[in-house]
Amino acid sequence: MNELLSGVDALLLSRIQFGFTITFHILFPSFSIGLAGFLVALEVLWLRTGDPRYWRLLRFWTTIFALSFGMGVVSGLVLAYQFGTNWSGMMASAGQVIGPLLSYETMTAFFLEASFLGVLLFGWRRVSPGMHFLSTCMVALGTCISAFWIMASNSWMQTPAGYALREGVFYPTDWWAIIFNPSFPMRYAHMLIAALLATAFAVAGVAAWYLINGRFVSLAQPMLKLALLIIVPLAPLQTVVGDRVGLNVGKYQPAKLAAIEGQWETSIMPLRLFALPNQDDERNHLEVSIPRLGSLIDEHSLSTPVRGLKEFAPADRPPVAIVFWSFRVMVGIGLLMLAVVPISLLLLWRRRLYDRLFFLRFLVCMSPAGFIAILAGWYTAEIGRQPYVVYGLLRTEHVLSPISVESVGISLAMFVIVYFAVFGAGLWYLFKAFRVGPIEIALPDQPRLGLRPLAAFADAEPRGHLKEAK
Repeated sequence: MNELLSGVDALLLSRIQFGFTITFHILFPSFSIGLAGFLVALEVLWLRTGDPRYWRLLRFWTTIFALSFGMGVVSGLVLAYQFGTNWSGMMASAGQVIGPLLSYETMTAFFLEASFLGVLLFGWRRVSPGMHFLSTCMVALGTCISAFWIMASNSWMQTPAGYALREGVFYPTDWWAIIFNPSFPMRYAHMLIAALLATAFAVAGVAAWYLINGRFVSLAQPMLKLALLIIVPLAPLQTVVGDRVGLNVGKYQPAKLAAIEGQWETSIMPLRLFALPNQDDERNHLEVSIPRLGSLIDEHSLSTPVRGLKEFAPADRPPVAIVFWSFRVMVGIGLLMLAVVPISLLLLWRRRLYDRLFFLRFLVCMSPAGFIAILAGWYTAEIGRQPYVVYGLLRTEHVLSPISVESVGISLAMFVIVYFAVFGAGLWYLFKAFRVGPIEIALPDQPRLGLRPLAAFADAEPRGHLKEAK
């Protein structure tokens, strides 16, 4: 063990361990946030139309939601423990701010979700349709409230406000300023939209796979249309929100922005399409760029210079290469998502949405893209904040618990083995559920709500070679 860990310190291993566990965790809450909203839309459609297709889709995606929610809860517990085992100095310094925010998440969001989740999963024939719909809405609201407090806490670490720092301890002085810190509103909106888009592309990919294989065609068509109704407005909106997030980063975290753009010298910045940043040489290799366009995007000006990394001490710079490329992965996927918007609108107008194989295959390939973009965005935000845990005020190395390299190495190895076993089994079951599909489930013997039907989602007959599976 000592030979394997030679040249590695506990700080690096603790960072890797936290990054590994949060990579698994963030996927499931993101899916739960988006899928809860999708369930609300499906239940509204079923209650207003009485169409059994929406009932089957609702039951199918509720099963997927339950699995995702459960894995999110399990993976989240590990993160909380690491604040005590690996990062005890963080709670000693910033616990009076971060601790209450995390407890508010438990007292509001988690209790709300736990109270209504059982009704959502098992109350189909035990409560009235109105009560079940209320439970679905409350669970969806709970996921959004949970994201609210988590993003408030994380955003405060990015742009701290409303505190007094005395003898290395952060004391809250203005909770309104702490919660609604300068980066929170846009980052919260950015995260919610990302979760909805990731879920919509996952749903669209499943629907496209069914259409390609001629399975559940009458169910896959409304499933695909509903997913696209989410994608079409939110993909362009995300570019606007992302632009506001970028402006905020440039104002409050200039070193992070410089790392994102691979900007070493203070100058009018080009748009770097490709580069290999070298942190030791303080330069980029094989750079391909468009002059001035970077300043136009990041500063909304063709003549405003952007601060370079050389203005910051080497010890205060984030890992440039990781931040540079993770940001470009996120943006590249965002551009692919934008491309879906005009193509889907054109095919819908020409009534060929369900039988263009190139488009359906593209949607299948894009089904995990939203989650990859979420991971890339989180890597950009969290690694770009380094070497600080509270930006500009509290360094990560100063909050590390007094633990040995061996203990962190052993725990990291155990996490890798257990996570791949447990969550590998969960993902296997998830994909098996997708393969089985929305099986026939009897409608509940209850009257539906007296709402006007929605005719906009009426199913169309399959075109071309795509026919309903027998």
